[in-house]
Amino acid sequence: MKSVRLAIQFLSLLLVLALPGVAHSEDSAKKITVATTVAPITNIVQNVAAGLANVTGIVPDGTDSHTFEPAPADAKILGAADIIIVNGLDLELPTVKLAEKVKKATTEILRLGNRTLRKEDWRYDFSFPREHGHPNPHLWPNIALAAQYAKIIRDSLVALDPAHREGYIANTATYLAKLRKLDNAIFACVKTIPQQNRKLVTYHDSFAYFAPRYGMKVIAAIQPSDFSEPGPQEIIRVIKQIKREKVPAIFGSEVFPSKVMEQIARETGVKFIDQLSDDELPASPNNSFIGMMTNNMAVMTEALGGNTRCVASVDTSNAAP
Repeated sequence: MKSVRLAIQFLSLLLVLALPGVAHSEDSAKKITVATTVAPITNIVQNVAAGLANVTGIVPDGTDSHTFEPAPADAKILGAADIIIVNGLDLELPTVKLAEKVKKATTEILRLGNRTLRKEDWRYDFSFPREHGHPNPHLWPNIALAAQYAKIIRDSLVALDPAHREGYIANTATYLAKLRKLDNAIFACVKTIPQQNRKLVTYHDSFAYFAPRYGMKVIAAIQPSDFSEPGPQEIIRVIKQIKREKVPAIFGSEVFPSKVMEQIARETGVKFIDQLSDDELPASPNNSFIGMMTNNMAVMTEALGGNTRCVASVDTSNAAP
């Protein structure tokens, strides 16, 4: 009788382990491998995964993502990935081309921008003219769109790794709450800026999706579509526009150092601030996408005559792995 009971218990255990949705301890411990590109997207993925997946970004922090060429070592990372998450909208063309060659047959290339915006909502501008066919890909400074990125990442990781479904859902809920606070803080910052100063002149046109959401206007972007320095006629046009619009400050970036912006600032008598970032995360303790955007708003708000207390309570921390 005892041997019969033991046999029944053993068979029952096998049946339970075979049931759908019952995670084996070995399966639960196994982590999928995720390859990403630019630092803000890598950081969003890290906050959604929060230790449940191995996440590797291949574009070094602060590197020009438009001109980045992947190295041979990156081919190994892309080839081993279970999913490759990119911004899309033609931002990382050399990386995507390499990924398509070396990835596993089952590995998806998830293009976040293409999944987030309809084609009719893509933006074109001086740095990304319509006739060149490449839209402005900088969706993430618009926090509502960054939140969409997080949701798409969550759903894709859940589909690929259902054993960690509850973890991805919980991590994303926490992260979305942080993004909502950041979004509200940006609105509050812009409200403190005098109406006539809510104008942006930047070197690289990274704020095309940011400005309309928060009630600002992009007056000009200095860098042409071929990522060179602008010519004399373009410089003259921008100088006249800045004087006409009475813009109090223009913004550059350490990623895109430009003597031209210093020249324009001298000619127009406005402040030149070279501290905005669209893909370089700040140093610790604010080493996160939310930290980057918080720093941007502090810099932008102060330079345009607003009050930086609006971002004082934003949580810039990353999820614990």
